[in-house]
Amino acid sequence: MKKLIMAGLSAATLALSLPASDVLATVNSHKITKEDVQSVLNAMGARTSYDALPDDVKKKVLDQVIEQQLLQEKALASGIEKDKEYKEALEKLKKKLALDIWMKKQLDTIEVSDAEAKKAYEEHKNAFQRPETVHARHILVKTEAEAKQIIEELKKTPKSKLKTKFEELAKAKSTGPSAPRGGDLGTFGRGQMVKPFSDAAFALKAGEFTQTPVKTQFGYHVIYVEEKHPAQTVPFDEVKERIKQNLKMEKFKENIKKIAQELRTKAKIKYQ
Repeated sequence: MKKLIMAGLSAATLALSLPASDVLATVNSHKITKEDVQSVLNAMGARTSYDALPDDVKKKVLDQVIEQQLLQEKALASGIEKDKEYKEALEKLKKKLALDIWMKKQLDTIEVSDAEAKKAYEEHKNAFQRPETVHARHILVKTEAEAKQIIEELKKTPKSKLKTKFEELAKAKSTGPSAPRGGDLGTFGRGQMVKPFSDAAFALKAGEFTQTPVKTQFGYHVIYVEEKHPAQTVPFDEVKERIKQNLKMEKFKENIKKIAQELRTKAKIKYQ
């Protein structure tokens, strides 16, 4: 039942929520739009829009849709609509489409208030914890002597110019892939880096750098912490809409299950 529900929602959402389309090509007076192409992409499982594709890929996908249109025209011209198999398949498709649209309408009737979302947030605060993180840079060199020399150079740098100096040294001396970015590793949490590196980074305060080289299997590191964020609970406003969508889906599933159970009690069901 769950798979049926989700499949129905997916099809209904695709059918009812696609934006207005632009004409990309005309085949024997039939206009092929971005909507047509996007439908093909969705059917292929692509998680992107037509507009986001490179030009050469756009051309390939459009050509595929054009060929599909030509084959459809040939199929219709053959009189396939009079075929018994076609008529049976069409009836099944009508039933599926009816279910898809009905499911979408059922979902649209469900409302979740801010108060309901707030209550769920308070009851499950542990699920909205943001772990402690640091935004760090590093300079990776092969020897301890090189790392010590860099540290001495940083110690002579005024605090107001420390970040700029660190970036310059990283670009000039670091052997790591982050060197062109001034050693920037971005923001990470505990356990995302190898332990010696992680321990050293989290021991620093924002604006500080390691006073001794940090050894890992990659070499010797000098680490500079740009920002540090303590563990915290994600504010309600940041997750309110996500919570409301989850609650809406839960209500929807409960409603569908209840309707299905009621229908079963009234239906004549016989297992073969």
